Amino acid sequence: MKKHRIISAILGAMLLLGGCHGAKASTDFTIPEEFDETKKIEITFWAKNDTNVTQTAIYNKAIEDFQALYPNITVNMRLYTDYGKIYNDVITNISTNTTPNVCITYPDHIATYLTGNNTVVPLDDLFADPEYGLGGSRLKFDSPSVSEIVPEFLDECMIGEKHYAIPYMRSTEACYVNKTYVEKLGFTLPDKLTWDFVWEVSEAAMAKNTDGTFKVNGQNVLIPFIYKSTDNMMIQSLKQLGADYSDADGNVLLFNDDTRNVLKTVAEHTKTGAFSTFKISGYPANFLNAGQCIFAIDSTAGATWMGSKAPLLDISADKVVDFETEVMAIPQYDPENPVMISQGPSICVFNKKDSQEVLASWLFAQFLLTNDVQIAYSETEGYLPVTKKAQDAQEYQDYLAKEGEDNDLHYDVKIKAAKLLMENTGNTFVTPVFNGSASVRDASGQLIENVTKSVKRKKTVDDAFIDGLYEDVKSLYHLDQGGASGVSGGKADLGKLPVASVCLLLGLVITWVLIGVYALRERLKSKERQ
Repeated sequence: MKKHRIISAILGAMLLLGGCHGAKASTDFTIPEEFDETKKIEITFWAKNDTNVTQTAIYNKAIEDFQALYPNITVNMRLYTDYGKIYNDVITNISTNTTPNVCITYPDHIATYLTGNNTVVPLDDLFADPEYGLGGSRLKFDSPSVSEIVPEFLDECMIGEKHYAIPYMRSTEACYVNKTYVEKLGFTLPDKLTWDFVWEVSEAAMAKNTDGTFKVNGQNVLIPFIYKSTDNMMIQSLKQLGADYSDADGNVLLFNDDTRNVLKTVAEHTKTGAFSTFKISGYPANFLNAGQCIFAIDSTAGATWMGSKAPLLDISADKVVDFETEVMAIPQYDPENPVMISQGPSICVFNKKDSQEVLASWLFAQFLLTNDVQIAYSETEGYLPVTKKAQDAQEYQDYLAKEGEDNDLHYDVKIKAAKLLMENTGNTFVTPVFNGSASVRDASGQLIENVTKSVKRKKTVDDAFIDGLYEDVKSLYHLDQGGASGVSGGKADLGKLPVASVCLLLGLVITWVLIGVYALRERLKSKERQ
């Protein structure tokens, strides 16, 4: 009987374990039949903003306008300077059930948020709800319908078979070219850039005068080609080559011979001084505007910093060199079939116990897709509105038509950058999203950074070096543990363990303690019988 009691105690501990695991689990969100406008609801909104006071003002106005329509809802905004910080804080807050209600983030990050139980609300049912969904009949604002959101951008918000976000703004990468220097070197810009052309011009630009200055700019400093986001550089290169990167099942395919060839090309041109990266040398815009760079690749959202007439500058005006700026698609291996990445923030809604609170959050998230918000925000930088409703609006078309009328709101480089994405939306792509996909992205850039840094330190980049680099980066980002199940999300601080995980570990400890006690008692009894 005592043996049975011990076994029962063990089973009880296991049941306790199961109960503990489920105690904090969130339930699926169900759309309320009606939004209760008599109930006071407070929601939190986390967004990213650097120092752009205009963007902050747009957020504040959106909140003010929304609260005027729904006076029972109070929106509290928290601004971050970096999407990575939003990601880390969300992960930490999942364990304490203190996530925000609405968050501007990326699908790669949402995939990790989903490791929590019902943490992020799937939005498909909300999209289709006839009253409170996209274009719903009971909304107090002019929401776009599903068909009025650019389909490529909406598809990017799918994880598995469900939408877990709505797009907010979109950008791609552009190559900002000092056309004046290209022509001074004896070249003519093609209609579409190729990698071979960029490398050829960059190498030609390394020619120097007898006094050691560079012939093309007469200065002591020149880095002809600078890439801001090396993860994008690698990802887009592989996509253009039709090479492997990762798949939707979470298999990491990055460490292959095509990647090796890209790295060898980077090493070759780094050795001559023709290439560098943002992390190693600094912002491409600063070098471009000072006449110290010819090809600067950065986001179209950063267009207001690019060019000698740029409204935003990080260098003193006396350092700026006058030149003609051309905005072009990134270099291609096959210019007849261009491929470029789609990027930019999306909006997700977090699940809460109160369905009215979740519905209020959804209403606010949806409000950020209205024309007033979309057009105003896109005009601050080279972003493109994510709805065809906003893109086709007369106000936005008038804005585009005034390209170059001034060097502020209608700065030509900024508007050209937005048009670049509008004209190439069908040529964009996104990488597969899964728990840990953010780590694969980071790893792809780390490969280029490590090669560039090593060459500058006079190291030899050969096959043996790259083999070692592959192993180092796999280990750094925990990509040496198989597919999606082995990807832990990289170096990000994931915060405290969720309560359910703590309960699991505690339950296992209790179970093994009880087993140990039982085994010890049986052993003592056996000795007594001897």
